[in-house]
Amino acid sequence: MLVVDSLDRVPPQAQGAVLAVGNFDGVHRGHGALIAATKALADEMGTIAAVMTFEPHPRMLFKPDTAPFRLTPAADKLRLLAGQGVDAAIVLPFTTELAAMPAEDFVLDIFVNRLRAVHVVIGFDFCFGQARGGDVALLRYMGEMEGFGVTVVSPVGDNDCKPGAGFSSSAIRKALETGDIAVATAQLGRPWSVTGKVRQGDQRGRTIGFPTANLGLADYLRPALGVYAVEVVLDDGRIVPGVANIGRRPTFGKLDENLEVHLFDFAEDLYGRQIEVRLLAFIRAERKFAGLDELKAQIAADSLTARRITAAPV
Repeated sequence: MLVVDSLDRVPPQAQGAVLAVGNFDGVHRGHGALIAATKALADEMGTIAAVMTFEPHPRMLFKPDTAPFRLTPAADKLRLLAGQGVDAAIVLPFTTELAAMPAEDFVLDIFVNRLRAVHVVIGFDFCFGQARGGDVALLRYMGEMEGFGVTVVSPVGDNDCKPGAGFSSSAIRKALETGDIAVATAQLGRPWSVTGKVRQGDQRGRTIGFPTANLGLADYLRPALGVYAVEVVLDDGRIVPGVANIGRRPTFGKLDENLEVHLFDFAEDLYGRQIEVRLLAFIRAERKFAGLDELKAQIAADSLTARRITAAPV
């Protein structure tokens, strides 16, 4: 997938596309429907299928003090978009200048002059431009005036959604924050995951028989703090089941949120290696223990639960 991160240098092979536009946080099943429509139109028109997304997420500009909320930080989002078979991704830097651009100027400068889009695909509730002044009606009108087509994709959902609702990033965030991993997985079409490089931890896990790999959560949404059954994708493609804790480790007086994962029947050094931790099921909420013996007993019980969920041998 070709990635274009500046409109000052749009290569010819990224122009003239059928263009899907949105934030695409999570790249969930609703986004999949938008991309599928884009690819079908591109095939019909004999051109490429591209997506336009924004970095940082607009909320980070308008509400800089907001708690971490990203389902998919930039690298994850691009990886998932590439997995959807998109030919090009236009990553538009979201700045105060862009936010202040009138909707009509946004269309003329970006869609028409710089990208030469032949067709634009958006969700039914897409808004853009200064004060979100651009909507579906304006985009349809300008498409007729400037010679590009517009397709609006209706809400997409099934029994995993509330009646009348569709797949949405907001619903996925709420499910994760309440520990409802089944709903989050169904809406995403895959387990939600955290990717990062394993960093040096306190190494307490080794002393109690449960060594862990530690990841920072950075801009990722904080799901319900507690213990999860997980599977870990290693940098060589192997998948190893395990049990993870996401939280502040109150037994040891920690305040920062962290992800610690114990991989079952695994003894390799992971420091500095990139791994992906996929959440499969929520086991219990995080709590403070009276001492190491009580903690060790609970970790052993959690590990047995996680082994049953992941079907890992005891």
